[in-house]
Order: sequence, then structure tokens, then C-alpha cells
Amino acid sequence: MNKAVKTILLVVGIVLLVYGIYKLITPEASVDIGIAEFEAQDNKDAYITIGLGLVAVVLSFLGGKKVS
Repeated sequence: MNKAVKTILLVVGIVLLVYGIYKLITPEASVDIGIAEFEAQDNKDAYITIGLGLVAVVLSFLGGKKVS
């Protein structure tokens, strides 16, 4: 695999990981009703983004190695 492709995969993977973790940590919606506060969060998109980031990072390290 070309060195430029490896670098692009690594950068995209790191960006996807950081964005996925950010989406996982920050709440999507919150409601404050006097004494109670509720936060609703759907983490499916965050998990998918983190998974794609991990795949891109692993491919950037493993892609193109010759086995002899």
C-alpha cells in the first residue's frame, strides 16, 4: 500500500476516533424539571464512528506488509 494512503487512513482513523468519543461523552438532549434532570442519549452513531476509526487505524498499520 502506498505511504500516502497509509497516512490518510491513519489521519482519518484518528479523527473518527476522536469524534466518536466526543459524541459518546456529550449528551444529546437534557431536560431540567425543577428537582429532576434527565439526559437522553443514543450512542449507536458514536459506537459506529469509533468502530470505523479503529478499522481505519488498523488498516493503516497492517495494509501492504509483505509476508515472506
